Amino acid sequence: MKEEKECEATIVSMNLIAEHIKKVASRLERGCVTDLVNSIMGSKRIFLMGAGRSGLAAKAFAMRLMHLGFDVYVVGETTTPAVQSDDLVIAVSGSGETPSIGNLGAIAKKIGSKLAVITSNKDSTLGNISDIVLIIQGRPKEDIIYEDYHERRMIGYPQLAPLGTIFEITALVFLDAVISELMVRTGSNEAELKKRHTVFE
Repeated sequence: MKEEKECEATIVSMNLIAEHIKKVASRLERGCVTDLVNSIMGSKRIFLMGAGRSGLAAKAFAMRLMHLGFDVYVVGETTTPAVQSDDLVIAVSGSGETPSIGNLGAIAKKIGSKLAVITSNKDSTLGNISDIVLIIQGRPKEDIIYEDYHERRMIGYPQLAPLGTIFEITALVFLDAVISELMVRTGSNEAELKKRHTVFE
């Protein structure tokens, strides 16, 4: 019985996450989304960066851009070249205050490249220096009242997920939606993406 109740809580959480993503989608600034897509289309090279799980979302986006044929790199990898002034740098950072990513963003701006950030915090360090700021809301304030995750579950308080999970999942969904738009813009199809997916047939 206890296990069934726990499973039910899992399904409730999943539905809440889906509702949150829909809510974020309805609030996205259309102009910023257009600016990001146009910048990707018009850039010589694209660089992705992020720390932790936000970094994993950035890497997933970089992989899909590669599948579409873009010249794309992940900052911090051993084979990544130096950023130039005609490049686009995209940062994924929920807080917009991760020191390593903020410092790299400042360097990119100093070089003269265009900087875009996917963040929950428009007034953050990265938000203030970026040319394009996409706001992806993370956990709502009321969900942080109960700091202990287990406490929220015990009292039956509707929870989304711990720490930055909601931002990371929503950012990943948003970036995959950008890929859908880029497929239309580039006239690409899944067969073409598959050819770049692996070196082995």
